[in-house]
Amino acid sequence: MSRTATVTRATKETSIDLEIEIDGSGITDISTGIPFYDHMLEQVGKHGGFDLRIAATGDLHIDTHHTVEDVAISLGQAFALALGDKKGVRRFASGLFPLDEALVEVALDLSGRPFVVWDVELPECLPLGSPAFDPQLAEHAVASFATAANITLHVTLRRGRNVHHIIEAVFKGLARCLRDAVRIESTQVPSTKGVL
Repeated sequence: MSRTATVTRATKETSIDLEIEIDGSGITDISTGIPFYDHMLEQVGKHGGFDLRIAATGDLHIDTHHTVEDVAISLGQAFALALGDKKGVRRFASGLFPLDEALVEVALDLSGRPFVVWDVELPECLPLGSPAFDPQLAEHAVASFATAANITLHVTLRRGRNVHHIIEAVFKGLARCLRDAVRIESTQVPSTKGVL
């Protein structure tokens, strides 16, 4: 059975159409109007092995915050829908992910219980790209995704100086852990409760 989902979200601040195929080949088509964010979301698709299409418009004349948040929420909702009852998934995944001088630790559980620990102190940095992506939005994007996807997620910065490298290592690490956690290993729901 194909693990796919489509989410459409429309508010007074944003309009989003999103499709994900969990068992894809890493093909992405992403347009949020925020080039740096597009680049990070491409990492999720490519390194997660997910086919991901995102078309988003938002009130970028005000700020990038609303678009970043709503896309992350939509992606989390689509991810949860595509996984369905999570029967047979590996469930847990973790790892250390380097990008040049940056090293990030990511651990997650497809638990059905959203909880996020973000231990990533970013160095001072000007916003990235144009329209500007405030580096502090990385935490909000990751936490919004994990909450909407009902994932327990821990992200820890082990070392790093370059903000771009740190944030990209986070997104790549998240993608690789998601890829591992969704892998089908059995025919049962991996929980003594019988549900996730």
